[in-house]
This record gives sequence, C-alpha cells and structure tokens, in this order.
Amino acid sequence: MDILTEALSSMRTGLPSSVRTDGRAPWGLRLPSVAGAGFHVVLYGTCWLVPLGDGPPREEPIALSPGDVVFLRDGRGHILSDHPSTPAEEERPEQFCAGSPVGTLKLGGDGALTSLLCGNYHLDQGRPHPLVRQLPEVIHLRTGHGRHPELSAAVQLLGMELENPRIGSSGIVPALIDSLLLYILRAWLEDQPPAAARGWAAALGDSAVAPALAAIHEDPAAQWTVESLADRAGLSRAAFARRFAALVGEPPMAYLTRWRMTTAARLLRESDIPLIAVATQAGYGSDFAFAKAFKREYGLAPGGYRRQARSA
Repeated sequence: MDILTEALSSMRTGLPSSVRTDGRAPWGLRLPSVAGAGFHVVLYGTCWLVPLGDGPPREEPIALSPGDVVFLRDGRGHILSDHPSTPAEEERPEQFCAGSPVGTLKLGGDGALTSLLCGNYHLDQGRPHPLVRQLPEVIHLRTGHGRHPELSAAVQLLGMELENPRIGSSGIVPALIDSLLLYILRAWLEDQPPAAARGWAAALGDSAVAPALAAIHEDPAAQWTVESLADRAGLSRAAFARRFAALVGEPPMAYLTRWRMTTAARLLRESDIPLIAVATQAGYGSDFAFAKAFKREYGLAPGGYRRQARSA
C-alpha cells in the first residue's frame, strides 16, 4: 500500500493551478499566502525566494538555481526576485498572458531572464494528514549533479513542454505538475538520513511501524486491534504501541479512527454510494454508529457533509 499517495489523495480538494513566470532583472514579485501548498520550479536562470510572515525566526533568503524545486507546505506568503534587495510588486492583470498549456506572467526590466513554473496544490489544510503536517514549512530541493534523478527528469520534461508546446502538451503538462508533488515529497523523505529521521520520515521505513500502517491503509474496515497490529509488527502490544505513537504522533487506534474518517469523507465527496456502504467501508457495522463518529470528527452528519462538499 502506497501510504504517501493515499495521504496526499485524502487532502486533495482540486486540481493544481500554475503559471509560468518570466522575470527580467531587475524584478521582484510578492506572492500572498494561498490555501493549500505552493511550489516553484526554476526552469531557467537564477533568483531568490524570501519567506514572509510567521515562521522560524528571521529566515534567510534562499538562492535558487536552474532545476531547483521549492515546496511551501502551508502556502505561506513570500517574495521571488532577481536579488533580495530588489523591491517587490504585486501581480498586475496586464502582466498576465493567457496561453496553453499554462499562462505566462511577465515582469521586470530588460536584464537577465529567469523563468519559473509557479503554482499551488489545493490541499485541505483544515485537516492535514500528519505525514504532511510534519514536513518542514519550506522544502528546497536541488536536482543538479545527479541528485533526485526522477524529480530532475520531471522538471526537464516540464521545461521542454513549456518551452515548445506541441500536440498533447495540454494534457501532458497538468499530469506532470500533478505528479511533481509526489516526486517532491518522495525526494525529501528519501533525503532524510535513516539515523537522523524522525516522525513519518522514520515511520515509513520502520520495520515494525510501516507494516502496521500499510495494513491500516489497505483495509481500514478490518477489525484491527493493537494486538493484531503488534502481531504484524513482531512486537509485544506495549512495545508496539510506544513505538507507533513515538513515530506517527498518535496511538494506533487513534490513527485507525482518523484514517477511517478520512476514507469516509473522501467517499462522501467523490462518490454517490449510500451512507450505509460508506459506513461499511469505514469499518462501522451500522450507519448510526458511523454517523455519530463522523459528526464527532467533522462537526457535520455524513449527509450534511456530502451536500456541503458538493455545493462547494
């Protein structure tokens, strides 16, 4: 069971949006915070990213080079510019040119060119999966010198399709952007040294916790207990419970309930199956017990949640 894919899918609320940003020095663009997670891919040239707002004390500007990828977990506001000292402006409608497969934002003077793909992934930040919640607020990945070959290949393909759009580009580019999120997070997770990894970065590679997580994700409706999950992990009940909570951040049964409710919410949003079928797939024997648990978690009855999601 691919837990990373499942976790991200549970948070998705729409397709990613993106624009190609071409800046000629001197240029600076102030980007407000967004609902979701932001990303930037440097296609050509160099620039700087300056984080804004709340965050670690006085973060330093981040120098970006060709092939670099930045992921902003909470979509925080920031500045992109040719140099940290360049004044930044807000985007103006006349700077945007519609196009296929993505539009283009042009700004700046007549100096050196930097080209980026900028956008955001629409993720439910109100109920983030703990895997995503434990990520750094800003992830900066370099793809040069043979690092992260799959991510590098995706970046190169995006660059070629955007530079020279041809038949099929309108379908290829959105698919590549959608896949880029998984490449980014996989690259970051695999970057964590095993001896220093913490939280989910360690849990996904742990010989005891990873099989238990995979079992929960593969069959959330099964009547799992701490004992049955501990048996899969090859540990005693107490040792497994301590290890699971230390890495995942909550006890096994709490995570099981969370994932059952997440599964149910996704079924309510994306399917028309009856509520009793949703309850069954979420591991509940009656729609009454399911409705009570769901309302406790989401503040709405399942039917109301489905209507609200559809209207939104």
